[in-house]
Amino acid sequence: MKLEHLGYNENIKKLSIENNLQDFEIGRVISEHRERYIVKTEQGEFEAEITGNLRYTAHGREDFPAVGDWVALVIYDAYSSIIHKILPRYSWISRQAVGQPGDIQIIATNIDYAFIVQAVDRDFSVNRIERYLTICNTSNIQPIIILNKIDLVNQALQVQLIDSIKKRIKDVPIFAMSNMSNQGVEKLKKIIVKGKTYCLLGSSGVGKSTLINTLAGEQLMKTKDIGEHAKRGVHTTTHRELVILENGGILIDNPGMREVGIADTSGGLETTFEMIMERSESCKFKDCTHTTEIGCAVIAAVEAGDIDVSSYKNYLKMEREKEHFEATIHEKRKKDKDFGKMIKHFKHVKRSNKY
Repeated sequence: MKLEHLGYNENIKKLSIENNLQDFEIGRVISEHRERYIVKTEQGEFEAEITGNLRYTAHGREDFPAVGDWVALVIYDAYSSIIHKILPRYSWISRQAVGQPGDIQIIATNIDYAFIVQAVDRDFSVNRIERYLTICNTSNIQPIIILNKIDLVNQALQVQLIDSIKKRIKDVPIFAMSNMSNQGVEKLKKIIVKGKTYCLLGSSGVGKSTLINTLAGEQLMKTKDIGEHAKRGVHTTTHRELVILENGGILIDNPGMREVGIADTSGGLETTFEMIMERSESCKFKDCTHTTEIGCAVIAAVEAGDIDVSSYKNYLKMEREKEHFEATIHEKRKKDKDFGKMIKHFKHVKRSNKY
């Protein structure tokens, strides 16, 4: 297999040269299993781990390889390869690391488009779509909304659900489809571009694994039925994996995410809630929080029905998450800095006592 089939291009080649990696094998991480990686190169697939230096210099989980990364490695045999460097990423999808305050978890890297998958038969939520949309907008990844399992609802409800999305989310393509009836599948396949990388985002049970099998033209992912009463998907994908589709597109599957904490918006919120940002320019106070202030143009727009109230509440919730996360990062960095000063002082005292 040629590297171009994995999405290799002139930009990645340029990065390799700029980082003096010509003497290394270049490959792409296609799966990760507890800090053991499967890397695909022109020579084949190899198990790999990172160097001690890469581990030592990492400031957090975001500095470790992730599925989608281009890496420079030395290959010894099929079961022994060492990753020496991660090539600079041009995009990535991340969230707050679950149970680890202040840490970022990289979901996938070097993504061009993200399929935000929602199923019509269970916990359909425009709020959740806006959350995934914010994650995409943070890294300038083009979002595409997929409304899946439309064979389970009538045409009227399907139209109603699509309208509810369009009411709050503008200028994002929406594809209605069904893996079971194949309705809308060919239309979706036509937009997938050879050599471009796509990422699947969605909760467990929305049909992501079945969608991969449909797009790949073969049974790549295990799937399980959903209980009729529970309407909850069995969590079939347990790790991230990169696969090459029938038409040459590249797709990264992800485990269903129950928690999607906003990590670092970097303008993501502003892009997702563009209408709120536009109205905020007319607020009386520059530091308006859009909650209780007199003269708030955003509150006025909500009361007038110009801004959807559910979207407004969702924005406030994610804004609070962002502020809390940024405060947690600041506190963590301060503790790390104080700890570093303490170690430095301890070493200085130790040297002084020695002489």
